[in-house]
Amino acid sequence: MTFAVNIYDETSLADLVAHREGEQRVFDAVALLDTHVEFTQALKDARDFGIRYVILGIPEDIGPRANLGKGGADTGFRAFLSKFLNYPVNDFTPVQNTLLLGEINCQDLQRQSTTLNNANASDLAQLRSLCGQIDERVEPVVAAILAAGLIPIVIGGGHNNCYPLLKASAGHFKKPVNAINLDPHGDFRALEGRHSGNGFHYAAAEGWLQDYHVIGLDQQKNNSTILATMAEFGNSYTSYHDLKVLAHHNVAQSTQAAKRGFSHTAPLAVELDIDAITLAPASAFNYRGFTLSDAEQYIYHATHGSDIAYLHLCEAAPSQDPNGLEAGNNAAGQLLSALVIAFLRARYQ
Repeated sequence: MTFAVNIYDETSLADLVAHREGEQRVFDAVALLDTHVEFTQALKDARDFGIRYVILGIPEDIGPRANLGKGGADTGFRAFLSKFLNYPVNDFTPVQNTLLLGEINCQDLQRQSTTLNNANASDLAQLRSLCGQIDERVEPVVAAILAAGLIPIVIGGGHNNCYPLLKASAGHFKKPVNAINLDPHGDFRALEGRHSGNGFHYAAAEGWLQDYHVIGLDQQKNNSTILATMAEFGNSYTSYHDLKVLAHHNVAQSTQAAKRGFSHTAPLAVELDIDAITLAPASAFNYRGFTLSDAEQYIYHATHGSDIAYLHLCEAAPSQDPNGLEAGNNAAGQLLSALVIAFLRARYQ
């Protein structure tokens, strides 16, 4: 089987890393996959060598654009790498059991999407078709990572990619998985063709997703049909209003309560949409959201002590920063790096 993944080597990272004499940095400590061995076997060998987590990028913005949104999510992963790989390694940067795999090969699909305008019905249909093709490329790569006994950390692209992640996870564990999501949106829009706004709906309708809870759902940004459909599937949420206006609970408490409230025993998919973070460069730029510290707490408490299927950080779009692309790359890189480190620290506690 051919897997649509561009596997990184040291040459792939050369323009992203900076050496400093006498200092070990993350790029020195993370592992790279052995390309001289067949892909699935190389992943199993990595597991035998002590690897537990696999970082995988998805450089696409087709899903958000197919949801009538803005582009830019295709560069989020590289922004992350430019910061994460250059952090110094110490006792508080537990990356020693982490493999940097590479990225899903979707450049051809990106090129096909370049001239498509989501305001045109015909172009919109093509974008949704391309989004479905991304599903077909992501799912087998993630399935292979899981089959090797490894936990994927998937970064970049739109929230459309929750669907192939959930499908791969349910297939691997042979039962629907649970999901928790820090996001102002429920992503339960109509089954109208694949895009970033309906991945959880498609997964639930096809039996890949069981219990689903959204932390920080903004009731003003979800139409009545979305909320009703979520309720029909037995899904739940803690609203932004409860957390930040009424202040009945904090993010950590709500995340712990959501995990306790799941009735279905299954591995947990941990999802975070960067547009939940106030002023973060994201596909849907948000002035009404959570702090980075809130997001770090969410990641920590969602993953600490949990049976994890995967971690998914999506929708970072550096070009949407109002201060320009350079500022957007800097912000996205720092945000995503902080969240990954919060995850790794939770897993090593």
